Amino acid sequence: MTLDTPVQVFGADEQDAVAVDVMRWVQLAQLVLREERVAAEMELSVLFVDEATIIDLNERYLDGVGPTDVLAFPLDEAPPPGGHPPDPGGPGAPDDPDIPLVLGDVVVCPTVARAQAEAGGRSFDDELALLVVHGVLHLLGYDHAEPEDEATMQRREAEILGRWPGRVATADSPVPESEAGEPEVGDPGIVAAPVLEVER
Repeated sequence: MTLDTPVQVFGADEQDAVAVDVMRWVQLAQLVLREERVAAEMELSVLFVDEATIIDLNERYLDGVGPTDVLAFPLDEAPPPGGHPPDPGGPGAPDDPDIPLVLGDVVVCPTVARAQAEAGGRSFDDELALLVVHGVLHLLGYDHAEPEDEATMQRREAEILGRWPGRVATADSPVPESEAGEPEVGDPGIVAAPVLEVER
């Protein structure tokens, strides 16, 4: 599916322990939004942070302990369904087109992702791809608290990753020739933000 006006996705690399191609992962996040038919008025951020930052976020906002791989912070507890406009008269509604609706932030820790990839015998690229898709789907209301929900989310992750032309082929999951190709570059809805300062 191609949207005339793509959803704005902002990306920033706020860590320096692992090299990350921010634009690549911003493009993947945008693919998830297209596949989920998210309205073009929405915005999303994908941030890559160090372990100290993700530990702080995990403990401060989710009562977690220690580092984790990905966190999703939706702006609202109940995100609008994909492809449906917000309630009439609300911010970002069709009669207020200049105010975007912010879905939230996906925060990924590349060092944790790299360790998980090594432990699981996967490539770092595959691990980051899964985490970005997983985080964006969380913002769109997917969850894995119950077995049925987990199965639904995992199935959707696999479907989206199977449609990503930028994924890396492996022996287990080669890219079919019909799907191979370069991600679209220069899409006006894809913005790589500069490195941001983060409170430690």
